[in-house]
Amino acid sequence: MDHDALRDWSKRAADWAHDYHAGLRDRPVRAQVAPGDVAARLPAAAPEAAEPMEAIWADFEALIPDAMTHWQHPRFFAYFPANAAPASMLAEQLANAIAAQCMLWQTAPAATELEQVVTGWLRDALALPGDFTGTIHDSATTATLAAVLTMRERALGWAGNAAGLAGQPALRLYTSAQSHSSVDKAARVAGIGQENLVKVPVRADHGMCPDALVRAIAADRADGFSPAGVVLCAGGTGIGAFDPMAECIAAAHAAALPVHVDAAWAGSAMICPEFRHRWDGVADADSVVVNPHKWLGAQFDCTVQFLRDPAAQIRTLGLKPDYLQSPGAGEVTDFNDWTLPLGRRFRSLKLWFVLRAYGLGGLRGRIRDHVAWAAELAQALAALPGVGIVTPPSLSLFTFALDAGDAATQAMLERINADGRVYLTQTRHDGRFVIRVQVGPFDCTRADVMTVRDVVAELMR
Repeated sequence: MDHDALRDWSKRAADWAHDYHAGLRDRPVRAQVAPGDVAARLPAAAPEAAEPMEAIWADFEALIPDAMTHWQHPRFFAYFPANAAPASMLAEQLANAIAAQCMLWQTAPAATELEQVVTGWLRDALALPGDFTGTIHDSATTATLAAVLTMRERALGWAGNAAGLAGQPALRLYTSAQSHSSVDKAARVAGIGQENLVKVPVRADHGMCPDALVRAIAADRADGFSPAGVVLCAGGTGIGAFDPMAECIAAAHAAALPVHVDAAWAGSAMICPEFRHRWDGVADADSVVVNPHKWLGAQFDCTVQFLRDPAAQIRTLGLKPDYLQSPGAGEVTDFNDWTLPLGRRFRSLKLWFVLRAYGLGGLRGRIRDHVAWAAELAQALAALPGVGIVTPPSLSLFTFALDAGDAATQAMLERINADGRVYLTQTRHDGRFVIRVQVGPFDCTRADVMTVRDVVAELMR
């Protein structure tokens, strides 16, 4: 394929994408295939000779769409959304065409400076303090790892990267049971270890208990451990739990520990002033992560980490061999020093397009609708005989279960997803198997959301 052929096939791809999205409501949300079905229809080896695009395209249409779970489906209420607004798709086409490797300012001046500007826009939209600066990662997992690595280095007096962890004091990291598994992964990958990730007890509202945090830090120091940092949760994946930011951050800072806040999903809702009380105190954190690729329509991957002072993270992650020096560049920002990979995609373009194409007002309207519709759906489900709300809506996330117990609830979830009209997932809460409902598709309607009630009611008969 050459660029002339690309022009023609790109037009065909755009038409296909339009028709695909127009017909999503007619498709089952979750892939209706068994493990191995797709692989069995693919050749065992790559072709030696070039194949015509017509053949490749025909195989794509025959093999791929029906074997995909449709994340852009307006009735995808599982996990958290990974929305791709049309403006974001357009920006990705342009970024793919430019195909820049945005590791240094000199390799992508516009990408670097746009990233600085749009993360500032988002910071201000979230009402975070002006001394926060932002950088874009691929995912919150990576951002949290970057924060934890920085905590490790600070706790070790910046000796870990140089000398390794052998012989160093045993570090401790603090979080709650409602935190995302990315915190566990960060503790493992950073060399702190799963056993040194302390899950601090929670209060009745499932947020971390500040007094328990104080006690855990003091006990560890008395036992010879070296506390490194605290990771707080703002909208946990399981039930949407929020740690009490102000109290926990104050406790951590009193113990001279830095704080990273995981607001990957719920952080986007903080563009709406009426929801900001949920993370009161976040302004005093050292690091905050928000995923615009979840609820703001900037398609995956686009995670923004806000840093009070990036110097510590740059000291931890920055590395400048001779071949990455930029003679004559002056004082510029090279974002690869802020993040784990050397290579960086042009992610700021899609965030720029989305913020401009929908405006903060338009994005707020969508989030407010999702929150209101989730509350309405929870009430409708609670009115069904044999159905109970286990955890009430936290923004647009709630859980429910059948009164008949775990086995019946699990069987109901399997029937719901086999039905295909909606897609839900599960978690365990206080020992119970519960079904999660998370309202967040970019273009869903109230009718799409209420379909969950209709499906459950039908399957209960």
